[in-house]
Amino acid sequence: MNGDLVNHPWRGIHVATALPFRDDLSVDLDAYAAHVAWLAEHGMDGVTPNGSLGEYQTLTPEERALVVRTAVEAAPAGFGVMPGVAAYGSGEVVRWVEQAASAGAKSVLLLPPNAYRADRATVVAHYREAAKVGVPIVAYNNPYDTKVDLTADLLAELHGEGLIVAVKEFSGDVRRAYEIREAAPELDLLIGTDDVLVELALAGAVGWIAGYPNALPDACGELYRLAVAGDVAAALPLYRDLHSLLRWDSKTEFVQAIKLSMDVAGRRGGPCRPPRLPLTPEQHARVTADTEAALAKGYR
Repeated sequence: MNGDLVNHPWRGIHVATALPFRDDLSVDLDAYAAHVAWLAEHGMDGVTPNGSLGEYQTLTPEERALVVRTAVEAAPAGFGVMPGVAAYGSGEVVRWVEQAASAGAKSVLLLPPNAYRADRATVVAHYREAAKVGVPIVAYNNPYDTKVDLTADLLAELHGEGLIVAVKEFSGDVRRAYEIREAAPELDLLIGTDDVLVELALAGAVGWIAGYPNALPDACGELYRLAVAGDVAAALPLYRDLHSLLRWDSKTEFVQAIKLSMDVAGRRGGPCRPPRLPLTPEQHARVTADTEAALAKGYR
């Protein structure tokens, strides 16, 4: 692991891992451990368990804790684990940050309060409580699902108080990258949605919390490396080839789509827990065809 990732373990590509369920919808921890190890073998820098892609909202507290411990135990030396620690109550968030720390995680990913449209003071207080544990916190800005927008000036306030080290930017507005740099120059920008990967990498992102590497880690890793290096000529053909898949990461059905791509690529994606429903026949056919097209071009 290079020194940059030792000192900043939230940087690089952290795969927001899909969670494999058996046919009876119980968690398959052995399959999950194998998936974490496989992602490490394919050049990823870490994983983010218990994110939305990991269907954390459907897990029992016992399952959620086991997923984090399984990821840490399966991770080879130098491979990062950045658990999602979102919860409705700040006290519960603190417990999940403590659990992540006790399991050996070096950073965590935290949404703002998402049970209601929280105001600015509430957001700051929420991150202030979580930061007391002492684990580096990556804020997660997803205004579509949380109805709370971590604007550049709010992020600057959180960073200025020492509450966060980075932000996963999921708004899809690439202008945010420049606003954040101006408001908080030392705050690390992480790409939060797969379909603006190149745009945010060119704008100075130092990491990617990624969805589609669950299915195609080699191709996605190459695309990220080309983009952060500023090699637009080499990155764009690959980006165009993959974009019909990458944009599923911004859709409501992103979990089902990425799991289906995993199945098509020979990995174990499998079913989702309710209330997520299977893709429609049209969606299923589209994801299958686009994944098969990527595989036919040699993308893995």
